[in-house]
Amino acid sequence: MTLTSPSRGRASVGGSRSAPDLETRYRPSHPLDLEGTVMIRRRGPADPTLASVGGVIWSAFQTEDGVVTLALRRRGDEIVAAAWGPGAQRAIAAVPRLCGADDDPSAFDPGPDARVRDWHRRNPGLRLGASDQLSAELVGCVLEQKVTGLQAFGAWRYLVQRFGTVAPGPTPRRMSAAPTMDLWRSVPSWAWHRAGVEPAQSRVIAEVSQRGDRLLRAIAAAPTGAEQDRLLLAQRGIGPWTSAEVRLRTFGDPDAVSVGDYHLSHAVGYALTGRRTDDAGMLALLRPWAGQRQRVIRLIRASGPREPRRAARLHPEDHRSR
Repeated sequence: MTLTSPSRGRASVGGSRSAPDLETRYRPSHPLDLEGTVMIRRRGPADPTLASVGGVIWSAFQTEDGVVTLALRRRGDEIVAAAWGPGAQRAIAAVPRLCGADDDPSAFDPGPDARVRDWHRRNPGLRLGASDQLSAELVGCVLEQKVTGLQAFGAWRYLVQRFGTVAPGPTPRRMSAAPTMDLWRSVPSWAWHRAGVEPAQSRVIAEVSQRGDRLLRAIAAAPTGAEQDRLLLAQRGIGPWTSAEVRLRTFGDPDAVSVGDYHLSHAVGYALTGRRTDDAGMLALLRPWAGQRQRVIRLIRASGPREPRRAARLHPEDHRSR
């Protein structure tokens, strides 16, 4: 892994005339599917915090030093990273971890299953990156509890654009960083309703934001995924699905399994057996890869067979006018 010293005043990675505050080149020591590693965190095609346009991945987020826009682009065997805003230094330093440098795929043994071995061989650049954006990932995952993706993505977009911080730099479209925990705490009740967020979800976010940075620091400092899971599950309204989604996005947890997901057990069952299963069946199927179950799930999503669609999409009911 090579991360060159950040430089100033170069042309933007995105081709804009607005020079970044910092720019560097990162050369990973492993194959890297940049899009597949970073864009798994995107919340719908219009996510105001994350976009991929013209071969450049744009990300807006909060740091301890303030808001930042980070742009990533592959150039040969290097990743060119540029950052704008007061958080530029921290964002540049976080690039390797975001790109999966701390992931250890050598711990994964595909085992005797020929399908898993084949998926693993076909995806050498699969890495489990870590965003370390615990506040944003936690709120985003809570918004996705027990609703359709269309509803959750719309709520996320509305709330981030209204209460977040406008992204600095030459973003390809309007982008914003998600609010800090202090700002989430100040969102009024009418805004949750306008966004289509259920009272149970807004209550969870309000209670978590009341605990604020102290809770976030405790979770981030936990030494294992199991301990992070325990701390997350101790919060009212956070169950196994939310905990797993937060851990895999924020920390790149290689064993996180989103039990309770509407589609996941069906997808895993179909890929490994040719037929659907439930959560218990999914956990039984994934047992041979204990400790690396999220990696198997990602391999399935990257290369596994997909069950043909048999029914129309669920049409969400809108209660905001009531």
